[in-house]
Amino acid sequence: MNVLNVLLASFLLSSPLAPAEPTKPVGPVNGGKILKVACIGDSITQGVGAAKGESYPAQLQEMLGAGWTVGNFGVSGRTLLKKGDHPYWKEGAYKKALEFNPDVVIIMLGTNDTKPQNWKHEKEFVADYTELVQSFLDLPGKPHVHACRPCPVPDPGNYGINEKNVQIEIKRIDKLAKDMGLGLIDMHAALADTPELLPDRVHPNTEGAGKMAAAAFTALTGKPAPEPAVK
Repeated sequence: MNVLNVLLASFLLSSPLAPAEPTKPVGPVNGGKILKVACIGDSITQGVGAAKGESYPAQLQEMLGAGWTVGNFGVSGRTLLKKGDHPYWKEGAYKKALEFNPDVVIIMLGTNDTKPQNWKHEKEFVADYTELVQSFLDLPGKPHVHACRPCPVPDPGNYGINEKNVQIEIKRIDKLAKDMGLGLIDMHAALADTPELLPDRVHPNTEGAGKMAAAAFTALTGKPAPEPAVK
């Protein structure tokens, strides 16, 4: 294990069931090496619903500062499931994320998988999620991977996306994160008490994306997000 991986394991690892304990930030250590973060996801990661340039990865970049480079590899409408209607696996963004050879990976997929046409393949969710995680763990840089609990879906949902199936996914993601030793970022809790920040009941607005960025910041650094968390 190289020095960077030791540092990542020491500084970035958070409990799959609770917030990370406060630690020192990673960016300034290891000879000033800039750490690369790959954000994997669907339209919520891409930034649909937030103002232009204010996706959660963009706001996370601002919070983390110059010691980090955050890449947004989100693609609208994409599923984790390989048999979903629009699998993330087939996207050029997935290939680019692998080529990015990140030090840290944040995966937030599953929202579109709750749609009826995709949920019929739900028994394959854990296997497909495990394979996606492993594809990043196998990279030369051996990145630290964080799985995300998906954002809440206020009733009655929209576009076929629904909270009932999100809750089922959360239980599976929690177990997978524990079994694989992954970090866990609770995007669901970050927005659970503020449904008004999801105007269409799926996509967080700019302020909601800021709360997501704050949750990711704390998971990556062990520190509270800087104020203000959003512009």
